[in-house]
Amino acid sequence: MNLYEKPDFWSQKAHKEGYPARSVYKLEEILRKFPMLLPAKRAVVYALDLGAAPGSWSLYLWRNFTVRLTACDLNPLDSAALALAQNKKNNPNTDFTFIQGDFCAPDIEARLMASGPYNLILSDAAPSTSGNHSLDSLRSHEIAETALRYAQTCLKEGGGIVIKIFQGAGSAALFAKMRGLFTNVKSFKPQACRANSVETYFTGIKRLSPFQTLSPDKSNT
Repeated sequence: MNLYEKPDFWSQKAHKEGYPARSVYKLEEILRKFPMLLPAKRAVVYALDLGAAPGSWSLYLWRNFTVRLTACDLNPLDSAALALAQNKKNNPNTDFTFIQGDFCAPDIEARLMASGPYNLILSDAAPSTSGNHSLDSLRSHEIAETALRYAQTCLKEGGGIVIKIFQGAGSAALFAKMRGLFTNVKSFKPQACRANSVETYFTGIKRLSPFQTLSPDKSNT
């Protein structure tokens, strides 16, 4: 059995709580540590979930917030997650749209941007790993750059973003770019990440006005 196939504490917890993947606890910890990613209390969260499958992050937002949610992935959502999310009785004040496709493709990008603007963008997307760390980091950086482009075009002023990235040569450049777009940028690895994983999460808090930017030496780290 592959190490990742063996259920660990987080996987077992997710199964018990009705989530399709352990990744839900990464988002839970991120939002708990950085509450300013979310709009003011009781405000509607207009969220875009990139790389959403199997659906844990979307389902977590659906269960815990009043949300207008648009999600996208190459793969379909887990059937249980999709069924729960589409059940209006769980939260009649929410709205959910799932688009299956490549969010890096121009036609899908146009559809997702048309559903905005958003005040929260999440990207837990990652490339299929090859075992070559340099190559995997490069592909992860390309995906993360696309996620950041969504923030540049359809994230509301004051909004927040969470982007997964494999640490490597491109991660410093992405972090620096984010520092010019957000009031505060942090790098954070939740406890639910596997100990031997190179993944981490960059959080951009309070999107600056499109007419306002910060030089890297004036933004928080």
